[in-house]
Amino acid sequence: MHSVLRKAFGDAVRVDELIASNPTERAKRPRLHHGEPGKVWTPAQLRAFLVSAEGHRLSAFFHLAAYTGARRGELLNLRWPDVDLDGASIQIKGSVGFVAGERIEGTTKSGRSRVVSLDLGTVDVLKAHRKRQLADKLKAGEFWKGAEDGHVFATGWGEPVHPDTVSSLMATLIKEHNAADGVTPLPHARLHDLRHVHATTLLLAGVPVHVVAARLGHADPAITLRVYAHVVNEQLAEAATIFADRIDGAA
Repeated sequence: MHSVLRKAFGDAVRVDELIASNPTERAKRPRLHHGEPGKVWTPAQLRAFLVSAEGHRLSAFFHLAAYTGARRGELLNLRWPDVDLDGASIQIKGSVGFVAGERIEGTTKSGRSRVVSLDLGTVDVLKAHRKRQLADKLKAGEFWKGAEDGHVFATGWGEPVHPDTVSSLMATLIKEHNAADGVTPLPHARLHDLRHVHATTLLLAGVPVHVVAARLGHADPAITLRVYAHVVNEQLAEAATIFADRIDGAA
C-alpha cells in the first residue's frame, strides 16, 4: 500500500502538478515481516507423494516443482525452448497468473530470469512427459491448440494449465494416496510447500545459502535467511560439534 500511494502521489507532483510535494516521502514504510514456513514434509513423505502421483498426466509438474523449488506460476509459464534436456537445466524467464479471470504473463517475482540445474532423474521425467504430450498432440490432431514453442505443462488439447488446477490437483492426489491400503497417510500440504521442502532439504544438507537463494529465485540471500531462519538455527546449533570433530579428528 505504501508503494502504491507513493507512486500515485509522485505522479500527482511530477506529472499532473496537482500538489507541490509528495507526503508519503515523509512517511516511514512499515517493516515487512517474513513468516517462517510451517512444518514441511520429510524427504520420505515427498517421495511417497511423487510415487503415488506418477500415474497422473501432470505428475511431472509436481516432480519439477519439488526438484527445482520453482514457483507455480514460473513452471506454468515454462515453454519447451526453455528446457535444455542435454544440458540438464531449465531457464525460468517469467511467471503467469490470473487477474479478474484473465491470464496474465509477466516477469518473475524478482524481475530476473534464472537457470536452474536438473538432476538426471528429473531429465528422464521431463523426457517421458514430453513423449506423453506428443502423444496427446497426435491424438488431438487438428484440434490441438498448442503453439510450436508450447507450454511444458498443458491440457490434453494443448492449452496452458490454469494455476488453480494444479493446486487443487495436489489436494486430490494426497487424498487418493491416504485412501489407499497399506500406506502411511500424508499430512496436509499446499503446492507451495514443495518449494519449502526443496529449500529446507538443501539447507539441512549444508548447501550454501546463496546457492539455495539462486535456485529459488530470491533477489537477495538475506530473504532466504529470513524465511528459513529456523533451518539455519539448527545448523548453528551443530556448528560447535562439527568444528570439534574436525579438529579432534586431525589430532
